[in-house]
Amino acid sequence: MSGMSSDAADLAARLLDAHVDYERRRLTDPVAFAALVEEEITAFLDAADQLPLEDAVSRDLVKAVARKYAIAFPVDGAIPGLVGTVASRIYEYSTGDDTRLGDVLERRRYEELAAGVAELGLSRRMLKRVLDSPATEDACVEAIQRAVDSSRMPGPVATVVDSMVERVARHCARTVLAANRAEADHLVLDAAREVWLAGADQSVGDVRDVLSSSDVEDAVVLVFEFWRTFRETPFFRAILDEGVDEVFDTYGATSLSDLLDELGVGRDDLVEEAMRFGPPVIARIDADGFVEAALRRRLSPFYTSAEFAALVGR
Repeated sequence: MSGMSSDAADLAARLLDAHVDYERRRLTDPVAFAALVEEEITAFLDAADQLPLEDAVSRDLVKAVARKYAIAFPVDGAIPGLVGTVASRIYEYSTGDDTRLGDVLERRRYEELAAGVAELGLSRRMLKRVLDSPATEDACVEAIQRAVDSSRMPGPVATVVDSMVERVARHCARTVLAANRAEADHLVLDAAREVWLAGADQSVGDVRDVLSSSDVEDAVVLVFEFWRTFRETPFFRAILDEGVDEVFDTYGATSLSDLLDELGVGRDDLVEEAMRFGPPVIARIDADGFVEAALRRRLSPFYTSAEFAALVGR
């Protein structure tokens, strides 16, 4: 309080104490905090009604933030380890659970999901591509050839047998694949139903029969390694920018309050979450003296400023 008279400095100290005490009570008293939450959220939404997204923030700024956290933000250190630890814990919990798979997902819901997946154009196109692939035909032929062991036959006979088996197998493979091509969606549905019938009575804990803890760890490593390289490609940067552009093209002229409504977040939701987290968190840090210290740190510069000294006449 350099430059102030002793009376002005004393007034500044008393006003600071009163101001800190007032603001602290507003934060720590449940009734006062509830009123503060209602007041601030109402004021924010009133302003948000008149503020379109594109006026509140530019798409270039959003792209910069998206690039930072999706591309430049490191995924090393504790993050992969934490994901792996969480996955392992969920796996350990699942392997000890005796809940039936049929109780987790009803058969009717499962079949609706399977039918939806089978009817997707993507599913049909992918299965058609597999059935049309020369590699699929070759795999079928090789499987049949392996079943016919000609190694114990005389050389000339073995050559003839192998040739004949290949021709017959290739013809049969083409016939079978062509016949199933038109029923691709039924193949998916039938396979899904078989999976359900085979596993509906099993418990969630039986997942260890098909998925081991090492499989979980390997999957985590594979996902992170893929993400680490994929996010650095020009293609990923381009689709990230396209995603931001689409949001602004669609919602740029939409007010922030309407945008929140589109996202399913209303005034009552904001108030509810503020009251859920605010009081317990503030009470905890107030017990350590953090609230008063923070308020005093933010308010004291004004009461020691030249502006305040000018107001009270030094």
